[in-house]
Amino acid sequence: MKIEAIDIFNELVRSGSIRQAAEGLNTSPTAVVRQLDKLEHSFGTPLVERTPRGIRLTAAGEVLAASTSRVAQELKTAHQLIDDYKGLRRGRVAIHTNGAAASAILAPALSEFSRSHPEISMEVNVSSAQGALDAVAEGRSQFSVTMFAPKDPRVEVLFRAPVYHEPIMSPDHPLAAKVELSMADLIRHRLALPNRSFGMRRAFDARLHDLGLPTEDYSFTTPSLEMQIELALRCSAILILPRMTVARWLDMGQFVCRPFVKSEKIISWLELSHANSRTQSIAARRFRDFLMGFLGRRLSIAE
Repeated sequence: MKIEAIDIFNELVRSGSIRQAAEGLNTSPTAVVRQLDKLEHSFGTPLVERTPRGIRLTAAGEVLAASTSRVAQELKTAHQLIDDYKGLRRGRVAIHTNGAAASAILAPALSEFSRSHPEISMEVNVSSAQGALDAVAEGRSQFSVTMFAPKDPRVEVLFRAPVYHEPIMSPDHPLAAKVELSMADLIRHRLALPNRSFGMRRAFDARLHDLGLPTEDYSFTTPSLEMQIELALRCSAILILPRMTVARWLDMGQFVCRPFVKSEKIISWLELSHANSRTQSIAARRFRDFLMGFLGRRLSIAE
């Protein structure tokens, strides 16, 4: 199978349309169809079904898509390694992360790394924790940065640090006068929380349940971190977040953090992971080493 055929088939799978695949590859629909016909002839079975809305993979196509995705990623890695050996100062790092809080923690690291390594391009995707681990295991990303992630034998955790989720509020909020807060304090006030598809929300509800406190929906439930922050800035709600997520507003005095009482703390683990058996380019190794140091410094200061 030629590399050109792999690239075209992968783009066809990604776009779901012959026309869109041709546009993405800057070629003609006829060229895409020609390569698809060759692949189907080579395997002796249809790989896609044509529908009014595009293409749908057959069972054989699903098998080939899984294989070619891994092959394409390995070829990209090999290309980067060869460039590294040739001394070319360029590279690409792909990362998957889960949730707005993890993204906010990752953003300052990406900003600092890009200033010292402008030749390395960065691709960041946001998904569920399991989706991030799947992307790493399947070769679609080199790294995942996750919180509340399940254990996955396909990936290796390179760095792990505790992250404390604490009440964040406007300095004008009535609870801002307290030194520390209990869950019972919080549920007497409006909260802005994500829905129960988020690990933090499930951990919060589990803590309430353990304390015999009600776990019904609170005043504001939204997956949008921007919306949660805006509500808290207006003194309309309390957030439950890691301090690093709102460091900018804390530094400006627009928010204050009042920790939970010791027995009621909510702790998650921020994890940097990569695939167990995958060769990393020099660009990826540079980013890995930088990020481990960055997170170690920032999290130790934050907590």
